[in-house]
Amino acid sequence: MAHKFEIYKDKAGEYRVRFKYNSEVIFATEGYTAKASAQNAIDSIKKNGPEAPTEDIS
Repeated sequence: MAHKFEIYKDKAGEYRVRFKYNSEVIFATEGYTAKASAQNAIDSIKKNGPEAPTEDIS
């Protein structure tokens, strides 16, 4: 698969989500104290992302 979400634990012990495309990190989230919160972030991105508008500020 060329793209995926990863939940990982950072050095501070918080859970974070990163989205990778072809092994390159495209974005990462803030830290969460609960793993379930990291999963909720993924679910929210999947649900709301396709409808998010594109803003060209160039």
